[in-house]
Amino acid sequence: MKAFITGGGGFLGYRLALRLLERKTLAGPDGKPATISRIKLFDAAFPPNADSRLECVKGDVADPAAIAAALDADTASVFHLAAVVSAGAEADFDLGYRVNLDGTRNLLEACRKLRTPPRLVFASSLAVFGGKLPAVVDDSTTPNPQTSYGTQKAIGEFLVNDYSRKGFLDGRSLRLPTIVVRPGKPNLASTSFASGMFREPLNGEVCEVPVADSTELWILSPGQVLESFVHAHDLPASAWGTNRAINLPGIAISVMQGVDALRRIAGDKVAARVVFKPVERIQKMIVTFPAHFKTPRALEMGFKGDNDIDGIIRAYIASEGIKL
Repeated sequence: MKAFITGGGGFLGYRLALRLLERKTLAGPDGKPATISRIKLFDAAFPPNADSRLECVKGDVADPAAIAAALDADTASVFHLAAVVSAGAEADFDLGYRVNLDGTRNLLEACRKLRTPPRLVFASSLAVFGGKLPAVVDDSTTPNPQTSYGTQKAIGEFLVNDYSRKGFLDGRSLRLPTIVVRPGKPNLASTSFASGMFREPLNGEVCEVPVADSTELWILSPGQVLESFVHAHDLPASAWGTNRAINLPGIAISVMQGVDALRRIAGDKVAARVVFKPVERIQKMIVTFPAHFKTPRALEMGFKGDNDIDGIIRAYIASEGIKL
């Protein structure tokens, strides 16, 4: 079977591809494990020296011809991760809608023309929630995005639902928490500091946090996110029913709780490299994102979260070979 990943050159997309190489199988149309014969990545750029077992195709997800040309007619599995991230979509309204909305529709239309309806996993976001929220968001909370990014993701979820209802594809949307800790460089996401506050101090650099230390976040580790993508793909359509979107499990922490965990693990000198420098537009955006969830549906379906922030930080230190 063939797998296709948009945003395949990005942090999560590329690591998902490596995870699939390691795993070697995904659920086929009959639900039984099928050997992955080809993994094609679609993105504007890719890591240098990308794994030769992966086929990397450069292109623009907002270009329907490029998507149609890259997607093999017998593709069985599609993971849609390509996106302009939160602060970027808010800063450039036209670009956000071009990539996050038009790009999603382009991909769904290309999937509609495949020989057999593929399984499709869409990376949505908790940014679909906003406005006046309950103290704890649960599976009954209605999406009410307060950013362009959240709006684009919410529309994407509805499109995935409708294309699935019509039988054009077998879709499922995952509302991702803030991913911590991301290695590499900061990105344009409004929550980029949530990884930077651990990553930069552990690398001997100062991290300027643009929000108050009391700011809370709903987080999930990269490893658990990748497992969620695979698990979502392999669940049968009957497990999803008519609601193809789900809130993923995570843990709620305040920024100060994160700093305290960093201090416990790496010491005062490292924790002192976290410096608070408020940025009003970031703070305003972050407070629209909910930080406390109950996720019984996801847990019943077999999705898993992390145990605590200490474990997430220690896993990052181990994966990056950082010496304390």
